[in-house]
Amino acid sequence: MVRKFLPTRIPILYVILSVLVLISVVPMFFYSSQVQSINRDRLITNERLLQNTVTRSVADDISQHQESFRLMQTNLASALQVASGGDLTGDHVQAPELRALLENFVSSSEDLDYATLLNSEAKGISAGRIEPDAFLQRELEQAYAAARDTRAYNGQPLVVGNGKSSHTVMLVSTPVKYRDRFLGMIASVVDLDFLIRRLHEIDGGGLTPYVVDSQGRLVAGATSEYATGQDMTNLEIVHNFVEQGGKAQMVAATREFTAGSGRKSVAMLGTYSPVTNLNWAVVVQKPRSEAYSSVFEMQRTARILALFAIALSIGVGIIAARRITNPLEVLTESSHAIARGDFSQRVQLKSRTEIGELAQTFNFMSEELEHFVEGLKRAAAENRELFMSSIQMLAGAVDEKDPYTRGHSDRVTKYSVLIAKEMGMPEDFLETVRVSAQLHDVGKIGIEDRILKKPGALTAEEFEIMKTHTTKGANILRPVAQLKEMIPGIELHHESLDGRGYPHALKGDEVPMLARIIAVADTFDALTTNRPYQQAHDCEDALRIIHSISGKRLDPTARSNRSRCSSRHLSARRNPCPTHRSNGSQGGCRFQCTRQCRLSAS
Repeated sequence: MVRKFLPTRIPILYVILSVLVLISVVPMFFYSSQVQSINRDRLITNERLLQNTVTRSVADDISQHQESFRLMQTNLASALQVASGGDLTGDHVQAPELRALLENFVSSSEDLDYATLLNSEAKGISAGRIEPDAFLQRELEQAYAAARDTRAYNGQPLVVGNGKSSHTVMLVSTPVKYRDRFLGMIASVVDLDFLIRRLHEIDGGGLTPYVVDSQGRLVAGATSEYATGQDMTNLEIVHNFVEQGGKAQMVAATREFTAGSGRKSVAMLGTYSPVTNLNWAVVVQKPRSEAYSSVFEMQRTARILALFAIALSIGVGIIAARRITNPLEVLTESSHAIARGDFSQRVQLKSRTEIGELAQTFNFMSEELEHFVEGLKRAAAENRELFMSSIQMLAGAVDEKDPYTRGHSDRVTKYSVLIAKEMGMPEDFLETVRVSAQLHDVGKIGIEDRILKKPGALTAEEFEIMKTHTTKGANILRPVAQLKEMIPGIELHHESLDGRGYPHALKGDEVPMLARIIAVADTFDALTTNRPYQQAHDCEDALRIIHSISGKRLDPTARSNRSRCSSRHLSARRNPCPTHRSNGSQGGCRFQCTRQCRLSAS
């Protein structure tokens, strides 16, 4: 009941005034809080994207460096295996060429401090700029145990040296094998100074970067605040990474957390990205107060601008709304006229504002649309005429190959359309019938003339070749998307309801109606024209023959409609049949035909 009293259309003037009044009474604190919330979300998003980009970049650098070094070590293992001939036992491991390879390997990179080659007896050679201390010796023992199990090994980060000369390193080892037989191990001490330099590059701007291992222990940091090996799980973001375990190795994560406790606690925003091949994580964090420092300034500016906008909108809005809505009403009325198809409609509106320009543009659009629509109609008519003429020429070219079937395609087309009309088919289906029937024998282009023009009956082999004209025709037209609906009539018009037709031996409802209609028309024309293998029948005899095979070969519905079509125009006079007079047969027509038969052939 309420909808009956509601207007069907609300004038835009009322809408504009209502919006302006609503804005003027909205509490400013609500507006400011919304602005603050929006900007806060944007700042958080931007900060998270920045942190994610930074950590992902460092994690990728570490992974690439590790993979590069691992590849160098694998290549060295292959070189040592070749140089030793697969024998590192006893004194063979002390060979000068092996020592040269090891020394060249260490000198090839500034990040390599030490390398050693141990054979299966734990004896070997070494080269480098440092001597392993007790911690490195323990790492070497663990690496050797892993190598005996044919496993590569990535050690824990360690600090070597004292004072200013101290630096962070880690042990990396690779087993040396020959035909799955353990020969020994290559172990290298990698200097992580490259990682610390990379962390220093992103330090600043409030960001604090560092790297932790899978246990939450510090690998490297950009400041001296943290020491290598320090437990960092007291930070929530590191604790989260450790708890996630294997899941954390797949994706990065961003968290808001608190660093410190009590009065010294600081709200932080942090992100970690996993280094999958080392089970490490690159972490950056930043105080939230720095991330949101500009929010309050934005809020104050937003309030001032909002007050000014409200005052201005109320003062000017009433006048402007009326000046805007009047021309819009004129444009709306003209738009409705054009929507109804009246492209002659023009807007009579004079204004020096954009509304006037819009009216001129609207009039120009209307004029162009009017010309364009007319042009489309003419082009559509011309294209259709050209399309049909092209189809007729193509069908005519096929008919000309066989003197006995000259004009056959035109007659089958007219018979097919008459049958479809009698069946009450829609106009679009009639068009499909017309084109499909016109081209139903187009595949005969691919049949040799010796078979098409053979004066006598075809042999079994020749008839098999002749039967391929249906599939050849379908294949000719299949690349043309616009003729897709016509293909069943071309390919299947020789199918039989009892399954004895060709090319696919379809039965009953498997044969589409389009092909059934063309089959009746094709059969009728074949019966009423002279062929090398038969004399033409008159129309009534042809209809009796068609009736006799109805339900077996031909569709009874299409057959009955062809019969009604002929019976409606039955002529009592015996006149020469233009169909047979123009089909290339010798002599005149000896048969009594229907007027419809003569009309269809004309």
